[in-house]
Amino acid sequence: MYRTMFKSKIHRATVTQADLHYVGSITIDADLLDAADLLPGEQVAVVDITNGARLETYVIEGERGSGVIGINGAAAHLVHVGDLVIVMSYAAMPDADAKAYEPRVVLVDGANRIVHRGTDPGYPGTLPA
Repeated sequence: MYRTMFKSKIHRATVTQADLHYVGSITIDADLLDAADLLPGEQVAVVDITNGARLETYVIEGERGSGVIGINGAAAHLVHVGDLVIVMSYAAMPDADAKAYEPRVVLVDGANRIVHRGTDPGYPGTLPA
């Protein structure tokens, strides 16, 4: 049996741009993609901490070191510049792999610079608002 497991997340990223007229997707700084083990074209879930909106889309690689988190297309109706978001990915894997798998957890600061890398999906627990 295969299970769909949490693979990785970028936690509390700040949306830096939103383009309603782009064809769709989320643009993410290449440094963050590497840290979170995300690939261009990969399906991700986006949760807006600011307003509770949730959506699924795919990744576009942004300029390395830019800190870009860009919401593109119709999702720009739901997620706005300045909102805090969590970008999550999942993977299907056999039971044996699922039991041993360690996800990638990436926390960022207000400029979307990496401040923590880990494997605990519950880290850091409760964060200040």
